[in-house]
Amino acid sequence: MAQWRAVTLAMVVVVLCSSAAAAAYAAAGESNGESNGVYLGSLLDQPILLPSSDLVANASRLLQQSIARCVESIYRSLDEVSLDRVGVIWREVRSRAIAPVLSVAVALCMVMSFMLVFEAAYMSAVSLGVKLLRRKPEKMYKWEPIEGDEEKGSLAFPMVLVQIPMYNEKEVYKLSIRAACALTWPPDRIIIQVLDDSTDPLIKDMVELECKAWASKQINIKYEVRSNRKGYKAGALKKGMEHYYAQQCDFVAIFDADFQPQSDFLMRTIPFLLHNPKIALVQARWEFVNYDVCLMTRIQKISLDYHFKVEQESGSSTYAFFGFNGTAGVWRMSAINEAGGWKDRTTVEDMDLAVRATLKGWKLLYDGDITVKSELPSTFKAYRHQQHRWTCGAANLFRKMAWNIAINKEVSLWKKLHVLYSFFFVRRVIAPLVTFTFYCIVIPISSLVPEVSIPIWGLFYIPTAITILNAIRNPRSLHIMPFWILFENVMSMLRMKAAIVGVLETASVNEWVVTEKVGDNNDEKADITEIEPDPIECKERVYFPELGLAVFLLLCATYNLAYCIDYHYVYIYLQATAFIIVGFGLVGTLVSNS
Repeated sequence: MAQWRAVTLAMVVVVLCSSAAAAAYAAAGESNGESNGVYLGSLLDQPILLPSSDLVANASRLLQQSIARCVESIYRSLDEVSLDRVGVIWREVRSRAIAPVLSVAVALCMVMSFMLVFEAAYMSAVSLGVKLLRRKPEKMYKWEPIEGDEEKGSLAFPMVLVQIPMYNEKEVYKLSIRAACALTWPPDRIIIQVLDDSTDPLIKDMVELECKAWASKQINIKYEVRSNRKGYKAGALKKGMEHYYAQQCDFVAIFDADFQPQSDFLMRTIPFLLHNPKIALVQARWEFVNYDVCLMTRIQKISLDYHFKVEQESGSSTYAFFGFNGTAGVWRMSAINEAGGWKDRTTVEDMDLAVRATLKGWKLLYDGDITVKSELPSTFKAYRHQQHRWTCGAANLFRKMAWNIAINKEVSLWKKLHVLYSFFFVRRVIAPLVTFTFYCIVIPISSLVPEVSIPIWGLFYIPTAITILNAIRNPRSLHIMPFWILFENVMSMLRMKAAIVGVLETASVNEWVVTEKVGDNNDEKADITEIEPDPIECKERVYFPELGLAVFLLLCATYNLAYCIDYHYVYIYLQATAFIIVGFGLVGTLVSNS
């Protein structure tokens, strides 16, 4: 209360000084008369009255007396009534209005946190069991190498279409085309299809020349363009499959422009499809050529390694279902056609196809031993666009397909529950919602309301368990986990907004921004670290929602520290710092566009 009184009096003194001075000056003028003044000529033809020394002395004395009386009166009233009443009102509002609402919020967050940690523990147990028991895909499904004979020759190998969709991929188009053309497969049984949606004429010419160069080396490569970008990636893939030569293929491998499959990729994946007629997809694991560029890419590697090694592994092993990652996979053509083909109704056309194929009774297989090199977004702007697209699209797909999944009769009840509850509801809706709400809103507000306490198991044990489950498959990244926690909490703000946009299907639900690539520039670290920032670019890199939340967290942490309620301020200060760093765009790299 004493602090409030001091601050209030200081503000009152500042405000009253000017009014008291005016009153004193007027009083002094009335008591001494105008004769004590001196007239001076004015260019405005109006007399100006300057006070004499006696008038100034009287005014000063009256000013001191006026301020003293005002301060004494206000101090007495504040001391007796105002501040006490403010304190009483705040305690009443806090206990009767804020505390009940906050208690409900804490309870809901505890329930959602329990759902999240239970799901993470289950998936981790399954993936760990698969690793310990060595239940590799080759043991679960029939796999035999494809060998040609003298009679059939290359006809023993099925026809394979390799699709490479791209859009203004100046930095990486050569990487994917070169890797695809180097795949080990009979030349007359493979077709490389480059689907170029580029809008830059120069880049289109460069890609076309690259395709012609490989065609001159007896590689069966097709360069295809469209008159528009309708449907974005899904539209390009769908259009590519309409060509006569594509319809003659049995399987289709898909690689984004920055992906570089190893030469034996088809030799290792196609046998699963060839010998197991119910398998629709074989998905490989991503590896990253630029994970060590900056801290942000290292954090991304932790999250994506968990996604592949735990989420994809457990889904494939238990229910033969997971979300197709859109690249580094091989599809059975008949499965795509039976599922209805590519659809552009969401920004996650890959996940959409995987769900529809599963509802038709097809199985999906993930093989973590088969890896494909790729590139992580190293600029924060590109990473934000990617995360918004993934989160919003998945939530929107849940909205569109929930009823169809529930009434489907071609898959088991347990599989439907897995898809609806585990795959969609917990991971795509609950995860971003509880991460932001609990760790960035509820915990900070609880530091202002001592009437509400958060259970230690929800405040410490559950977050610790989730962190350990993420780190257990990434032991080499254990030292980065504190940064991973803070950064993921910051990103949860964007992901929660994207999930809400997807569920409510607002105007920006189908917003599609292609993730920018750097390509070989990742090796040229001087070009990344020594760029003079453009003032306009610096302005665009300021994120005001994150900065606004940082201010809120700082206020909560300071209040918590000042009144020694608990030790929440340690975490809140750290989280506020993370929001400030991200808010000013001080993450990722700055890469020249030249």
